Amino acid sequence: MINKILNFFSRITVRLLTFNVLIVFLPVAALLYLDTYEQQLLRSLEHALVQQGRVLASALTGQDPLQPDSARRILQQLEQRHEARLRILDPQGRLLADSSRLGPRREEITTAEKNAPRPQGTDEANAEDVVPAEQRLLYRIAIYPVQVYRRLFRPPEPPLESAEFYINTSVLLGPEIQEALEGRYGAMTRISTGGQRSVTLYSAIPIRTEEAVAGVVLVSQSTYRILRDLYELRLEIFTIFLVSLAAAVFLSLLASTTISAPLRKLRRQAREILDHRGRPRGHIRFNRRRDEIGDLSRSLEEMTRKLQKHIEFVESFASDISHELKNPLASIRSAGEMIAQTKSREDRDRFLVLIQKEVARMQHLLGAVREISLLDARLDEEERASVEIGQILKQVVEAHRLRGGSTVAVTLSENTGPITVSLSPERLAQVIENLLENALSFSPPEGAVRVDLRRDRGQGVIAFEDDGPGIPDQHLEKIFDRFFSYRPDDRSSTSTEPVGKHLGLGLSIVKAIVEGYGGSVQAKNRVVGGTRLRGARFEVRLPVGKA
Repeated sequence: MINKILNFFSRITVRLLTFNVLIVFLPVAALLYLDTYEQQLLRSLEHALVQQGRVLASALTGQDPLQPDSARRILQQLEQRHEARLRILDPQGRLLADSSRLGPRREEITTAEKNAPRPQGTDEANAEDVVPAEQRLLYRIAIYPVQVYRRLFRPPEPPLESAEFYINTSVLLGPEIQEALEGRYGAMTRISTGGQRSVTLYSAIPIRTEEAVAGVVLVSQSTYRILRDLYELRLEIFTIFLVSLAAAVFLSLLASTTISAPLRKLRRQAREILDHRGRPRGHIRFNRRRDEIGDLSRSLEEMTRKLQKHIEFVESFASDISHELKNPLASIRSAGEMIAQTKSREDRDRFLVLIQKEVARMQHLLGAVREISLLDARLDEEERASVEIGQILKQVVEAHRLRGGSTVAVTLSENTGPITVSLSPERLAQVIENLLENALSFSPPEGAVRVDLRRDRGQGVIAFEDDGPGIPDQHLEKIFDRFFSYRPDDRSSTSTEPVGKHLGLGLSIVKAIVEGYGGSVQAKNRVVGGTRLRGARFEVRLPVGKA
């Protein structure tokens, strides 16, 4: 069960969807931030109330005692260009002037606020046909997690007084006013009247004279407009969140479909490509996509092709070995039967020599087979070094000259500076020795073998030319095949030629080594100026300076 759950969440579709959904949850964090934003707005509102009260208190400073007519005249001069409610009180808390009793605000001020609710006693708010944001279903869905968060993680807040404290009374002696009458700034927050979910901020500023406090300026304003804006903002944020969530889900599913569907197809092909014995019976079909999945499918296709080619190589190699071992085994069997039947000592000795030659041939054959197998399995694991081709060539040619026993001349020419390749020095020497021995074996007595080294388009080229009979055109494509050997003057195994010397594996080993290091080898007949000459030419090309 646990594995199924882990596998489910490990799927690309689920991971993409989770990632994108987590990103779009950022607007939800903004809903929680709105509480902080609301507190900042409240502090800004209180600061504005205090500034208005101080300006009005400064205008009334020096009037002792305060007169109602003078207080109303000053409020009238403001022409209702303020949003807060301004009240002026005498030292006993009696109301001298109230801005709410001086008529409606100026039209140019109220136009922007014509949809805002009026104080208690007006019917304008009830005339609204638009459903408030906080009463909409979408808003209640959005705010529910926030309410749960507040209940679980927020400490309880103390209850607030009701703004009805100052209704139907001409003497105002609330705590903030008493603070102001004592010469200090007073502030109070009360729940707004009229069933609103807002509060009203009260700021009381003392009106000072030279001797005492002559009165109080009481500035009050409801936070209803702020809450209206916050409600609308919350609703807009949640709407954006829902749209973003839908877009994230859609895009995630679209992206995962373009990713997971091709991957599932590759998985299905990978399962179907092998038979019950684990043998490949085809290859992954080519995908023309230009993205990473297309690259993956092409890489898998190439891998299956190479795997299939390697299996075919192993099978054909085993078949070739079996075929090559049949002849010496048949000779040994026949010689053994003849020895049992003949009584002539001379014939027995001849058959024993034949058996020894065939055994030696089999040993040589198995050694060459082992060499090819090691090349196929371990060539990439062998340690490489920077090798200068010219030095290895000189060493191999010099070793041949020191051995002697051959009347064929070997000449070495270098038409360029040092050429360095990255490979195993022993393998390079093996390639050169095999090709040199092949050229020497075909060259007639007193003939010549020419070895040439040059640089050509970022490759080091080693060429071997001999004066032999050349290679028939029908054999040019087979010359590097395993166990293929063509010699016009081929001698039997009873000749004086070293036993098993020409098994048709030397050139095959050369090809395996050269191609294993990213190079190429080619055989052709000598041609100069369009004229075919006697002899063959083998060219080995190795990449310069590449590991």
